[in-house]
Amino acid sequence: MDTQNLLAAAQSGLLNTAVRPEVVMQQGRGMYLFDTEGKQYLDFIGGWAVNCLGHCPPALVKTIEIQARTLINASPAFYNKPMIEFSELLLSHCSFDRVFFTSTGAEANEGAIKLARKYGQLKKNGATEIITTWNSFHGRTLTTMSATGKKHWQELFGPKTSGFIKTTFNDMGSVEQAVSDKTCAIMIEPIQGEGGVNIADHQFIRDIRQLCNEQHILLIFDEIQTGMGRTGTLFCYEQYGVEPDIMTLGKGIGGGYPLAAVLAKEQFDLFEPGDQGGTYTGQPLAMAVGKVVLEELVGRDLVANSHQMGVLIMERLRANADQLRIERVRGKGLLIAFDLRDMDGPALVSRCLEQGLIINAPGPKTIRLMPPLIVTEKDVDQFLEILTRCLNN
Repeated sequence: MDTQNLLAAAQSGLLNTAVRPEVVMQQGRGMYLFDTEGKQYLDFIGGWAVNCLGHCPPALVKTIEIQARTLINASPAFYNKPMIEFSELLLSHCSFDRVFFTSTGAEANEGAIKLARKYGQLKKNGATEIITTWNSFHGRTLTTMSATGKKHWQELFGPKTSGFIKTTFNDMGSVEQAVSDKTCAIMIEPIQGEGGVNIADHQFIRDIRQLCNEQHILLIFDEIQTGMGRTGTLFCYEQYGVEPDIMTLGKGIGGGYPLAAVLAKEQFDLFEPGDQGGTYTGQPLAMAVGKVVLEELVGRDLVANSHQMGVLIMERLRANADQLRIERVRGKGLLIAFDLRDMDGPALVSRCLEQGLIINAPGPKTIRLMPPLIVTEKDVDQFLEILTRCLNN
C-alpha cells in the first residue's frame, strides 16, 4: 500500500485523538526515523523521551528475539526469571526496596496513588487527599487526569476522581497551606516535562521532604519522564539530595517497549494480594527488555553522555540565542526547552519536520528537546544547522 492509501486508511479507520502530519513512519535506526517515502528525520524527541537507546538498538532487538522464542507471557499469577532478574538489577541502582511493574506511566502513577491511599487508610486515619501542582502531568486515565494540573482538563470527562489538591510549583507556602489531616501524600515531578520543562528548585524539594517527614506524609516522585538517565543522573531525585518514599518510572525504562514501574521503600509495602494487579504486569518479554535497557544505560555510560550532551546543547543554544531569536534555555541532561521570541511553536515544529528534524512544542512559544541518550556532537551540529535554517528563513 502506498503512502496516500495508508494515510486514507488511517484517516478513515482510526479514532481522531491526535493531530498528526501526513507522514507514515516505517523504519528507525539510531538517531533517525525513515518514512514510507524514504525520507530521513533526525529524531530529537526520541519517541517522546522513550527511545533512550535510539531506534532499533541491536542489544534490544536481540533480547526481544531471544525472549520471544523462550517465553512471552506466563500470566501475572507466576514468577518468571526475567521479572526476578530485572527487579534485582533495578533495585540495586536506586534507593528503593520493592517494585511493581506495569505497562504505562499512567498505570504506574495509578498504582502510586493507590499505594498512597492505602497508607492513608492504615497509617493516617483514613486520609485520602494527594497534593499535586498546577502545570503537572501524571497521565490520561480519569484518576491521573484528576491529579494532573492542566487547567483545561479540570472539567473534561467529568465527574473526575476527587481528592487532588493543586498547588503552585516552586511555592512552598502554597504547598504548606494545602496540607491538612486529610493529606496522605505529595506527588510531584522534579521537572515538569509536559508543562514546559519547569525545574523544581533544590530548596523547594528539600522543604517538601522535610514537611513530609514532619507530617508523616508520603513523598511521591513522578519520574516517568525524568528517570532512566534522561536528566544526567540515572534518577532525577539523586540531584536533589533527598529520597522519595515512592517513585514511578516509564518512558525510557523500556527503550520503546511498553513498560513502567512503581518503586517503594520497604515500610510502604502495604498492598495485600488482590489490591493491585494487571494482565501484563511483569510479563517476561517486557522484563527482559527492561533489564537490557538498564544494562546498556549503565554499561555504555549513557547517563554521563546525557549530562555532557545536554550541557553542550544548552551552551550552543545560549551562545546563539540572539541569532535564533530564542530565550530561557533550560533543562537538565537531555530534557531541554527554550522559548521562541517571535515564532509560533507548532509552526516551527512543522517547518523542522519538512527539513528532516523532529522536535516538540509543549506550548505556543515553547520548544522541547528529548533526544535519545546516544546523541553525539555530530548529531547536535546537524540539529543546530537545521534549527537555524528553519528559524531564519
